Parts: sequence; C-alpha cells; structure tokens
Amino acid sequence: MIKKLSIGLAAVMGMLIIQAPVHAQDEDIHNEVFYQILIDRFNNGDIEIEGELDINDPYNYHGGDFQGIINKLDDLQDIGITTISVTPIMENKEQGYHGFWIDDFYQVNPQFGTMEDFERLVSEVHDRDMKIVIDFVFNYAADTNPLTEDEDKEDWWLGTPDSDNEWLSETVQIDLTNPEAAEYMLDVASYWQAETEVDGFKLQDVDMAPQAFIEELTAVLKENRPDFYLIGDIAAENIDEAADLVENTSLDLINYPDLNQVLSETLADSDKNVSEVYDTWEEQGLTDFYKQIDGFHQERFTNIFSENQRNAVTAWTLALTYMYTTPGPTMITQGTEIPMYGMDAEESQRLVPFNSGDEDLKEFHKRIASLHNEFPALRFGDFEYVGSDASLSVFRRSYEDEVMYVAINNGSESAYIDEENLESGMQLTGILEDNLVRENEEGNYRIGIPRESVEVYILEEDKGFNWLFIGFIVSVLALFVIAVVLLKRKQKLSEQRNNNHIES
Repeated sequence: MIKKLSIGLAAVMGMLIIQAPVHAQDEDIHNEVFYQILIDRFNNGDIEIEGELDINDPYNYHGGDFQGIINKLDDLQDIGITTISVTPIMENKEQGYHGFWIDDFYQVNPQFGTMEDFERLVSEVHDRDMKIVIDFVFNYAADTNPLTEDEDKEDWWLGTPDSDNEWLSETVQIDLTNPEAAEYMLDVASYWQAETEVDGFKLQDVDMAPQAFIEELTAVLKENRPDFYLIGDIAAENIDEAADLVENTSLDLINYPDLNQVLSETLADSDKNVSEVYDTWEEQGLTDFYKQIDGFHQERFTNIFSENQRNAVTAWTLALTYMYTTPGPTMITQGTEIPMYGMDAEESQRLVPFNSGDEDLKEFHKRIASLHNEFPALRFGDFEYVGSDASLSVFRRSYEDEVMYVAINNGSESAYIDEENLESGMQLTGILEDNLVRENEEGNYRIGIPRESVEVYILEEDKGFNWLFIGFIVSVLALFVIAVVLLKRKQKLSEQRNNNHIES
C-alpha cells in the first residue's frame, strides 16, 4: 500500500513538471554537435573481421569497424550528438589503421567492413535524424598506391610531405596543380558523394593544396548537393590563411587550433578567467569555425587537468557547458564521455574503454546536451558577453522571445556579477542547479554561483511565490502522511486482533 502511494505521488509530481518543447534540429551546420571517430580505435562490433588485427601493436589495426559505430549510435544521441565525423574509409596499405595511407581511392577498407556495411551505417544514422560526414583525403596517396608506379603519371607527385604527422609518413603528396591529377581527385570526390548518402566531407589539410583546386572542388560538390557539408581541416596554425579559404571557397567551416588550445589551457586549471577564450575568439572575428578541446595527435584534456589535481567531473562540466552553450558547432572527440586519458598521440588513439567511465559525468553530459537541443537560443541565438568577475564569466543568448544566461565560474571561490540591463519585474530561473535570481534593492540582478560550477538561466517574469502550487504540494504531502499513519494504525489493530484470537 505504501509503495502504491509513493508511486502515485511521484506520478502527480511528474505531471506538474513543465517539459520544455523539443524543437526540430536546425539544418545549419553552425548548430551541429559533431562526434569525431577514429574508426579502427572506436568499437569492435563485427568479430568476424580479422585481417591485420594486433591490439598489442599501437601502429596496427585494433578492430574498430562500421558495426561498432552502429552499436553506439543510441548512446551518442543521448549526449546530444547530431553528426558523426569518421576518419577515411578508403582501402589502405598495411597498418594504415588511420585511413591516410590510401592504396585505392575507390574501395572501402575491408578492415572496417564492406560497402554494404557502410551503407547500413549511413542508413542507421539517418534513421535517428543524425548526419554523417567522412574525412576525405585528397592531397596524399600511399607510397604503395599503383598510381605512383604508373609511368604516365610521373608528374603527379611532389614527394613525401614535410610534416610531423606520422599518419603522412608513408604517403606521397599529389601535385594538384597538374590538371590530370586534379581531375582525378575531383572524380574521386564526386564518386563518394554520389555512391553514398553521406552528408558531407571533412577535407584534410586544405591549406596544403592550391586554393584554386579547393575553390573548384568545393564548388563542384556544392553544385551537386547545395546542402552538402564541407569542413576544412588545416595542417598549419595560420588562421589568416584558413579564414581566407573560407571566404574564397565554398567551405562551411574550418578548425581553429589557437582557440582550442586557449580553451584547453584555460579550463585545465582553476582561477583562469574564461573571458580569455572569448577574447581570443573576438580578436579574430571568426565565426566559421568549430570548437574542439581534444584531438588524436595530442595529450588528452583529461590528462592535462589531472596534472593540476582537478576533478574530472568539475573540469568537464565547465568545458562541456562552454562548448554546448556558446555559438558555433562543437566537435566532441571519441572517449570524451568516459572521460578518456592519454599522455600522447599513441595513448589518445587507443580503443575507447567503454567498460569504464564516470556516471556523474555521463549524466551531466546528457543534461547539458538536452538543454542545447531543447532551447533554440543556445543553438542559434544572438550572443552577448555580459562580463567577468575574478574567474566567473557570464554571457547572454537570445532568440526571438527566448532569453538565456550562462554563468561559468572557473575560480576557486564563489563570485557574482550584477546584470544592470534587465527591466524590472523579471527573474532568472536556473535550470541546472535550481538557482533563482530576482531584482535586488539597487534594481540589479546579481548572478552568483559557487566555485568551479556552472548554471544556465532562463529569463521570465517574476511571479513571486506560487502559493497555489505550494498549497497543493503541501496538501498532497499531508494526505500522504495521513494515509501512512492510518495504514500503520490499521496494521497494528489487525495484529492485536490476531494476538487476542491466539490467546483465546
């Protein structure tokens, strides 16, 4: 009986919770949450694929495949992922687990599955109203690629690329100023666009190719499919050159290494002002970039903040809040949700340890992703920097009649900021921690949160105390207590009758 009463009370309470409306995902690439997958090091879903597997060799295949991605799509959707971004899928030379040593530009890497398996992956992604983009390598071919031995193509090659990236160590750079070589790669790009239903390409090392070729390549792909996503991944950290590529080609986005480094350095330790990230962004005046805090060729963010004795849930709560609530698309690297450790590229590229993880972090990841998807203001609203105090930063997002505030305190002490530009009679209602900000005697709204914490507020009218609601809840609780008391009394009387019956 008591159990039934508890369930009934919970049901009544649940009915009183106002559910925020779920809006259709905006189709603009700037509102996407990407999840970056290194296929071979993500998840082994098809144990029948054997091939070159050697999990003890960090430079060989470890077994990740298309089926492994399919098996994790529901989990990715739970943390707000709208687009998965996978490493190259073309057939590679031996030990080309990363996909950059392409031996055949027109075949799928059998280590990951068949073309039919890949098509099933694309279909499963689309069935969940998600998208998929693939890394497209057009600057390089494996040094064993048959094209490199063709005498008619001797003038296609520029030699081994000058790069510290080990993934390019056994490649030959293609001379894309050569009309025949350029035409070949244009055909390859059109083939994969036409033969699959992928939603876009992430073009690798766009700054290493002639700009004239990037202009032609992106124009052709956009002409075929205007809604096709084109992301430029730059090899160098010359942001001016990258910005010029976006301006003069049909690229939709580029990566922004400087901003990502500042983001990581700022949130890896306490008492650093988050406004430094905003200043870096504002100085460049660049909007066509994606935010990313981790990568496959560097020490993991989790390692960096752990060296500063920072708690994983704390650091990732701050980082994820910034990434999910500020303008522009977000790129989440595989394993972030665990979170994954990695001292260097070799460790950062290991198979994702899905059997581990922090439940509190996973829960927060789902919550902040849910806010991102439910509130249009957090996806494509206007951005206004409100201000900073110590290591507390506050900014405002607004879309139509929806206004939200986000507070991120990266400091080791509580802090507050007075918002002076709100009209009287309003309140800021916290969504994550149930904080409430009302107008004070000075006519300001004091936004204050504890150390190393975050809050997301929605602006609404100050309705004062909801006495009707409070009265109803008190009445329900009172009835619940009375029912429990009466039930216990009834049980006691029943026991006494039984005892009297036994004695007689």
